[in-house]
Amino acid sequence: MYNTRFVSTHIGDIYYPKRYLKKEENRVDKQHSQCPVEFTVNMVGGKYKLVILYQLATHEVRRFNELRRELPNITPRTLTRQLRELESDGLINRQVYPEIPPKVEYSLSETGKSLNSILLQIENWGSKHIVNKPK
Repeated sequence: MYNTRFVSTHIGDIYYPKRYLKKEENRVDKQHSQCPVEFTVNMVGGKYKLVILYQLATHEVRRFNELRRELPNITPRTLTRQLRELESDGLINRQVYPEIPPKVEYSLSETGKSLNSILLQIENWGSKHIVNKPK
């Protein structure tokens, strides 16, 4: 049998390939985390989340393709997923303009802006230690 998961709905029984289903069971529930550090890491953890937040902090407003140009190694799918998670966590705002073609802009929310000092400290630490990077 194929790598599928059985899902029963009110319409009928459907088989979905696992790649189309959200992997929420792998993520820690952020609201029930007891440790503040664990809560914060769950919010900003991810391969590109901090970099996305840094780009939005330095440029204020960015469109999807502008972020892609700034992060050349990220795939469109990964960028979309990371942006959706940051939006659902309340760290960024997504503004959709009713135009053709559609125009979408991303910016930091007030909660996201509260991370500015941390992002600057990470930037300063990286600037100091990038010279001493082990090979």
